[in-house]
Amino acid sequence: MTYDLLSALLGFAVVTLFTPGPNNLMLMASGVSYGYRRTLPHLLGVAVGFPVMMLAVGAGLAQVFTWLPVLHLVLKAASVLFMLWLAWKIATEHAPEGAGTTAGQPLRFLQAAGFQWVNPKAWAMAMTATSAYLPAPGLAGVLAVAAVFFGLGLLSSHTWVLAGRAVAALLRDPRHLRVFNLLMALLLVLTLWPLVMH
Repeated sequence: MTYDLLSALLGFAVVTLFTPGPNNLMLMASGVSYGYRRTLPHLLGVAVGFPVMMLAVGAGLAQVFTWLPVLHLVLKAASVLFMLWLAWKIATEHAPEGAGTTAGQPLRFLQAAGFQWVNPKAWAMAMTATSAYLPAPGLAGVLAVAAVFFGLGLLSSHTWVLAGRAVAALLRDPRHLRVFNLLMALLLVLTLWPLVMH
């Protein structure tokens, strides 16, 4: 891998992994509502699930959409419905005794890993990374890119959950937590805008 390609790949990974998107917004909201320890399975599901999806895309899954364009429409509809459900789930969470004590359940490992398959930002990232930043042709190149996203994804996921924990101290009042959850839900819905427009 050349230095220029590695720099470009790292830059792309940092920008896409650390900027707000469905995964990061949900991790932050979960950090606020459930704390770090209870959010850990969700965090690991994102960090592992995305590179696994990227491996599948790099191995040729994206070609299936060329052969069966109707699958793209099905994926888009599933993405919208699932993300609206998640937004509703975030908006209706409440903590009667203060932030970090929500009685509900954060996403589990398999739920978070499965979410990658209906996350429009994840699809865009995976298809771009496996088509523009492969250091070598074939599976070796895809594995290298997936490894970069796994390492930086762990760091990004921890950052967003810990940011949620930091904000939780300001949200001990249930009214403030309610406003925060509504804002996170609205931002999650707004991430659907590019998907709906295409």
